[in-house]
This record gives sequence, structure tokens and C-alpha cells, in this order.
Amino acid sequence: MAHYHHILIAADFSENNEQVLEQAAMLAREHNAQLSICHIVEDYPLTDFAYEPMISIDSEMREMLLESGKKQIAALADKLNIAEAQQWVEFGNPRHDIVKIANEHQVDLIVLGSHGRHGWKLLLGSTANAVLHHSECDVLAIRLKKV
Repeated sequence: MAHYHHILIAADFSENNEQVLEQAAMLAREHNAQLSICHIVEDYPLTDFAYEPMISIDSEMREMLLESGKKQIAALADKLNIAEAQQWVEFGNPRHDIVKIANEHQVDLIVLGSHGRHGWKLLLGSTANAVLHHSECDVLAIRLKKV
């Protein structure tokens, strides 16, 4: 097994997120690794009723979502003693931006949750699957169990 130095938690604030946090914290202790946490606020495009061109969330809404994300990340980070400098909340696409953050900060393990979807949802792709296939470092997808 690899020895990890920097572990990134990709938090999604789901009801099952605690499972991801616990696993990442345990690995960080076992490897004496630095622990970081990120959350990507997804830019969901909106359409008008006539299906005009897609528009992104407006800047005021964007700032509110980012502020909310920062507060939630800070609360999670506080539980795990993660320094503010190791907390990242960005607006974008989780499938790409989790990998971008990992690359920028020399992360060698990304820990995130996987809902284990099947059928159409699997065909559409999941964040965990996209991160796994695009990451330059190891990825641990925690199978989330219903709480």
C-alpha cells in the first residue's frame, strides 16, 4: 500500500458525508498525512420557459452559495482540525475541479463518497467515476450506506 502524505476530502454535504470524513481521518492518522477538504458548488445552468439559451446562476446567488459552502466546510474542518489554509470552496464542476484542486496542492489521495448508482444514473456518470478516471493520484471512493 502506498504511503500518503496529503489527503483531500471531497465533501458533498450529503447525509452520508460523515462516512467519508471518518475514513479520511483514519487514513490521515495511519499515514501521518496532511488532511485537506474541498467542496465544489456546482454551476447549474438555468433555462427560461421558452428554452432559450442556458444562463448560469447570477452573481448574487453565486456569492450566497459560496458563503454557505465556506461555512459548512469550516464546520467540518473544525471537527477534523483542518487549518483554514487547507479548505477550498469553489464554484464550478465537481468532476473537473476536485482533480484540479488535487493537482494544484500535490494531493496523493482523494477521498470521496460513491452512491453506487446503477442503470441510467450510472450511464450519465458520477462525480466519483469522473474523478477516478481523470485524477493523477489515488482515489478512494467510499461506498455510502444509507444512514
